[in-house]
Amino acid sequence: MPVPPPREADRAPAPQQAHEGPDAEAAAVAARYARRDARTDARRYTLFDAAALQAQQERLRAMLALWRAHGWEGLDGLDLLEIGCGAGGNLLDLVRLGAEPARLTGIELLPERAAAARARLPAAVRLIEDDALRAPSAPASQDAVLLFTVFSSVLDEAAREALAAAAWRWLRPGGGVLVYDFAVDNPRNPDVRGLPAARVRSLFPEARTTSLRLTLAPPLARAAGRLHPRLPALAAALLPPLRTHRLHWLVKPRINVTEGSQA
Repeated sequence: MPVPPPREADRAPAPQQAHEGPDAEAAAVAARYARRDARTDARRYTLFDAAALQAQQERLRAMLALWRAHGWEGLDGLDLLEIGCGAGGNLLDLVRLGAEPARLTGIELLPERAAAARARLPAAVRLIEDDALRAPSAPASQDAVLLFTVFSSVLDEAAREALAAAAWRWLRPGGGVLVYDFAVDNPRNPDVRGLPAARVRSLFPEARTTSLRLTLAPPLARAAGRLHPRLPALAAALLPPLRTHRLHWLVKPRINVTEGSQA
């Protein structure tokens, strides 16, 4: 049976020009990423780096724990969407965890990252190259929406709120939004802003929220990894106050039609 050629990332119609507000923030995010050193990012986030590997494995274990507690026994049959999918690493993890490629969607603003995701992911995964606020996703079409280190890159509060509203709108009752982000500001990087737990709750006021503290402060984790590849995991276990990130599972209540109440 011939293998279908990879699909190019879907592209939404050209955006209208905007000078302020959520639409303008997308252009600002792209400009901030353009200032980043791609070679430095590649060195920091390769899984050959002990700190990056520890962070990924810790996050995957935490995700599975949250989803098991939610009652999921697997990802097959679920529709999952990631906002800001980058080069596709998280979507690839979902495939390895049993998600069906044809039921996965990734949205990525930056063309070069969308192209990298298209090159590495199964052809059945749908990729949309555009601002998430303009993405063609139907209401109540997803069992989970993922945003990993996305809100911290969005500095405009109105844009943050619009992004949260879109994720919540796309979610089915009984599903959840999964947010992974750092909770404190990075004094060395003015292009990001921490996302405290209280702000997450205000962005999703109707959600039932479970939050976990993860990820040893990256500079410390990288320093530990240079000494020994097992040290980042040990340090993260022994020093929970130095974990800078949070994983939030925000569940959309089901509506009990017969009683007119949420469950």
